[in-house]
Amino acid sequence: MALKYKRVLLKLSGEALAGSKKTGLDYDTITPICRAVKRCSDAGVEVGIVVGGGNFWRGRSSGAMDRTRADHIGMLATAMNALALADSLEHLGCEVRVQTALTMTNVAEPYIRSRAIRHFEKGRIVIFGCGTGNPFFSTDTAAALRAAEIEADILMKATMVDGVYDKDPNKYDDAVKYETLTFTDVVNRQLGVMDSTAAALCRDNGMTMLVFDLSRPDNIYDACMGKSLGTLILPE
Repeated sequence: MALKYKRVLLKLSGEALAGSKKTGLDYDTITPICRAVKRCSDAGVEVGIVVGGGNFWRGRSSGAMDRTRADHIGMLATAMNALALADSLEHLGCEVRVQTALTMTNVAEPYIRSRAIRHFEKGRIVIFGCGTGNPFFSTDTAAALRAAEIEADILMKATMVDGVYDKDPNKYDDAVKYETLTFTDVVNRQLGVMDSTAAALCRDNGMTMLVFDLSRPDNIYDACMGKSLGTLILPE
């Protein structure tokens, strides 16, 4: 099977790393995800990953805490997840680099676009932590930003449902799945697949996004090979 996408940006939620535990890290869940990523890398895909931090911290649920401080704590949570993913990938034999938007040179490289591109060219997987490095921006926005910066062929958002629906399929039996959408549709219909800032950033930079089910980790590989799955979201 031939590659459809040479360079991809994979967005993983923090919750996806917790598995049935709901919080923290579950290596029985993380390892199959990393095996699928390795399979992509071995096939020649240049893989960048942005990971959330919701398995450790939800800034919007922090009560009366200052929003900026709450978001900074969330950025540190994403750094922990990035390091955990790197460790699991390295145990599988991958070459990995972690780059963070907040400077923490004792544990990771600072994010430098040109250095990230060079890592891709050398066959390394690059994990981007700490979101954009700014409060008030989600990790979905960070994924859209990094995808545009590294000139990814596609942004892949792995979720716990098999695409985008007109309403929550876990609550409504009559929910309808979309095969294709535009980012304008996502914003106007308030579909909730990503925040409006991230959607606008994708639209304005001509980015395509695929939303698919992570409960089968090999969907990551199938998506890179161009297999039809999930919901494809187009710039216009």
